[in-house]
Amino acid sequence: MADEETEGKGFVIKDRRRFAEEGEGKEKARPETKGEQADTRAQATRPEAAGEALLPEITFATFIFSLNTSALVHLGDYPDPATGKSEMDLPLAKQTIDLIALLEEKTRGNLTKDEENLVRHILYDLRLRYVQKAR
Repeated sequence: MADEETEGKGFVIKDRRRFAEEGEGKEKARPETKGEQADTRAQATRPEAAGEALLPEITFATFIFSLNTSALVHLGDYPDPATGKSEMDLPLAKQTIDLIALLEEKTRGNLTKDEENLVRHILYDLRLRYVQKAR
């Protein structure tokens, strides 16, 4: 029953070690109240509490933009985030473009007009860039 109450509300981290980091014995801590447990759970589920940056909402459009950026990096139009250098890798660029084309084909009829236009325009642009670089 306790699991049902906490389900979907995050998690609580409890330090059950008998010794502190210095090797000394810990004092018996007083049990947390329900309010303190809720605060701990809320803090643990916030991205900034875990040291993570806030990320944009994941949508079909952001996924396609991510693939587009990846293809542009492989085409050498943007520097690789890991190395900071612009390097061309045409096979990887072609594979990413083909992946976007596959998504266009498999999602046909299930996208909004804006999503269809986005995919179509990105594919057109990437294919032109690929042909120019492959020459």
